[in-house]
Amino acid sequence: MPFQPQAYLPGTEAALKDESGVVWTPLYYHSCSFSTETFGEVMMNLIRNPNINSSHLFRADILLEVPYTPDFTHDVFAPPKMAYFDGFDLNTVMIRRLIPRNALVDRPLDQTCLLYRRQDGLDTRSLVIYLPHISSPSESPFYHPAVHGIAFLHTFNHSSRDGVVSIHYSFFDSEPQTPFLDRTAQHLLAVLHKHGQGLAAGYVKRVHHDTILSQAVVQNTYARLKAKYARSLIATWVEVTDPTKHVFEDLGIAAFLIELWAEIYPSKPEFPGFVDIGCGNGLLVHILINEGYSGWGFDARRRKSWSTYSPKAQDCLKELVLIPKSVRKEAGEDLDIPSFSATGGEGVVPRIHSGEFPKGTFIISNHADELTPWTPILATISESPFMAIPCCSHNLTGARFRAPPSKDTGASNSTYASLVAWVTKLVGDCGWEVEKEMLRIPSTRNTALLGRRRTIPFSEIDIERILADYGGAAGWKENAMKLVKSGPRGH
Repeated sequence: MPFQPQAYLPGTEAALKDESGVVWTPLYYHSCSFSTETFGEVMMNLIRNPNINSSHLFRADILLEVPYTPDFTHDVFAPPKMAYFDGFDLNTVMIRRLIPRNALVDRPLDQTCLLYRRQDGLDTRSLVIYLPHISSPSESPFYHPAVHGIAFLHTFNHSSRDGVVSIHYSFFDSEPQTPFLDRTAQHLLAVLHKHGQGLAAGYVKRVHHDTILSQAVVQNTYARLKAKYARSLIATWVEVTDPTKHVFEDLGIAAFLIELWAEIYPSKPEFPGFVDIGCGNGLLVHILINEGYSGWGFDARRRKSWSTYSPKAQDCLKELVLIPKSVRKEAGEDLDIPSFSATGGEGVVPRIHSGEFPKGTFIISNHADELTPWTPILATISESPFMAIPCCSHNLTGARFRAPPSKDTGASNSTYASLVAWVTKLVGDCGWEVEKEMLRIPSTRNTALLGRRRTIPFSEIDIERILADYGGAAGWKENAMKLVKSGPRGH
């Protein structure tokens, strides 16, 4: 059933009595069944993650979070806005800085968040106030309602287990109630109600972002890269694929890698170089090369976009077919490789790469499809860290297959979730400590698997046994050669 809040009738007495005389207009309310504790948990999550309410926002940086006491003081660099209400006890004072996605269009905004509580017998009233640090509607950025303040009030009866949640605005005199502000209020209340009811029903969040790197550092780097590269890359895109998706996706992946490498290699001269296997359109290589990182990428077929990149990036993109030594060994050294040109004609033998890289080279497998399950194996052979972002499901022969569903309790059995679980197990069996990050990129295939620490020494891993345990690699050579003949896919 769609969320349908009730509007307070004009002239309804204000439920909030601001001791300073500021008027708080009640706008909408809706019944709920979530408790006082759930309301508090949901509101703290919304305070810390304003992007839940607005796609124009990246995040919130928390500048201040302290309990309120009668002798409350604050740092002068970020003075909060204060408000006191009849009958309510102020418990917590916070200041958050709202960080917009597009810093070239919108500016950050500081906002005080105040948390209150009031007990009336069996009824508990919880109040959360947002006070933007602005003095007029014209100072309000696009992503924030042009109001003096926003209030969320939750009333819960501990006997009947019934509750009501409502939203109230403090309007500027020069900016009266408008349909746009009303729609925004309904949206904010709907999000709060949805999250409260979901949490009360036992919803457990499955996707956890920012487990390896902090959200702020990656998003700040992404914003810098976006401002530097996005416009020109989109304008000069020559592939048939959607430029915005690929550009923003690879800028996000580049931002994550740059900050990951800053953590792994504190001094840039320590960086051992990277290789992007199955690099596709080569965009990620182009960005990383232009950011000053040494490395290269290869794919079975060159792409039109390669010639549009900087000369240095072009020199780092190679047309190669990967046939690991283990596959060559199975087939015998005298490989019967058919010869053909990039257009399918006879006479040109494709260049082969063994999949062995200098020790320590950081291996990137970005939606590399057939090469995804090979990534932790190649990394083990080369004694190199890696990051793999699975996409389409292929086994070690290069053929499409349906990975078996995970046996973990509560795990999704979707095709993609099953692939990620299968590759994750393969990573662990290769002796890597598995790290997982859900990247903030415009793709549903956004799971990154990292291997940078060992649980088993390299010398104790039997690659032949690993290959056998995962179905073997018979047919890889033939399937790899088909990639040379066939046209390139999306990546």
